[in-house]
Amino acid sequence: MTTAQLSVAFFLQMAVILAACRVVGWIGHRSLGQPQVMGEMVAGVILGPSLFGLLAPDLQAAVFPKESRDVLYVGAQLGIGLYMFLVGLDFRRDHFRANAASAAAVSVSGMVAPFLVAALIAPWLMDLGLFGDGVDGVQAWLFIGAAISITAFPMLARILNERGVTGTPLGSLSLAAGAMGDAAAWCVLAVVLATVGDGATVAVKAIVGGVAFVAMMTTLGPRLLAPLGRIVEREGRLTPGVLSVVMITFMASAFAMDYAGLHAVFGGFVLGAVMPRGRLAAELKRMLEPFAVVVLLPLFFTYSGLNTQLTMVDSVGLLGVTVAVLGGSIIAKGVACWAAARLTGQDNPTAMAIGALMNARGMMELILVNIALQRGLIGPGLFSMLVLMAIVTTFMATPLFELVYGRRARARGELGALSEAEGAERPAVGAVAPSS
Repeated sequence: MTTAQLSVAFFLQMAVILAACRVVGWIGHRSLGQPQVMGEMVAGVILGPSLFGLLAPDLQAAVFPKESRDVLYVGAQLGIGLYMFLVGLDFRRDHFRANAASAAAVSVSGMVAPFLVAALIAPWLMDLGLFGDGVDGVQAWLFIGAAISITAFPMLARILNERGVTGTPLGSLSLAAGAMGDAAAWCVLAVVLATVGDGATVAVKAIVGGVAFVAMMTTLGPRLLAPLGRIVEREGRLTPGVLSVVMITFMASAFAMDYAGLHAVFGGFVLGAVMPRGRLAAELKRMLEPFAVVVLLPLFFTYSGLNTQLTMVDSVGLLGVTVAVLGGSIIAKGVACWAAARLTGQDNPTAMAIGALMNARGMMELILVNIALQRGLIGPGLFSMLVLMAIVTTFMATPLFELVYGRRARARGELGALSEAEGAERPAVGAVAPSS
């Protein structure tokens, strides 16, 4: 495929992707009360081999030729990284400091309990031949533990945004716990990859690089970035020069985390969290958010969906195994996070909301299992089971959150309005709370 042909394919793909995401998101909201982000996740799977490729394989191959997927991949990484940068701009550092103990407890509990469950089910899955050749018991346990414990960090952020929770203590606590848990899960995956042939350097680079980046950004970042905020306050607008510096810094942060072996989303989120608040943050959201959310983010869901084939779970036995993995995952993650939140002083509705939100696994799970499949850690059968687990747990998150917390809190005026995707106006972008 020539460069010119790639350009033609890309614009057709974008039209199909954007249309599918809007239509499926609208249907999901109208019929099931799901947020737009869930519709986009499902739309990505629909456009892949699970439905579009199953019903019209020739047409699907023509719209999404394999040669064009590298372009989609790059766009997907830009979209999800930029979105998480915008989420970081809403992250309340004062709320995090006030809830740091709860966030750490929730994160640790949300890792320990799933790894205990993984110790029970990993040998069973190995006996069924669902792992790759040469994978031993410890590697299987570590991978399943990471897969069960991971949280859909980008999707969690979007659910919080669409539910009017971003900027609240609950939102900050959930994001902090999700970020810490996901970073730990990626480090575990790096250790597993190192033991199956990638070398210890992979694990060391991920762990040391991630810790060094966060330490540098949280200590030096606010001081180095403060002049940008002063320029915008003085000028009364976001100047092209300041925007350029911000975007260069964002690209460098995303590169640093990708290079370290974690993910671009962590670089974007950490940078957003340490950016000066006030007019700078408000103007960045006003200028970047519509394009990032409407145009770039759907690329992330579609690229992952193109690698997902749910038809692999094609027998009653495999379906039973999937149900067992799903049940164990939900109980381990949800109950552990609820219990940790309660033990650290959160009231029961808040703790239940945290358990519901942290149970969503979404596309971070899909990224993890795609890497595992490509590296030969797991077979197609286990891959499909974990994809189904990711979809079901994410599908559950919003209804459960609304049931245990959202409706009553919104009625009391404790949450912002639902976003446009829910049929209400999005909270004013300019209302960016200052951080202490």
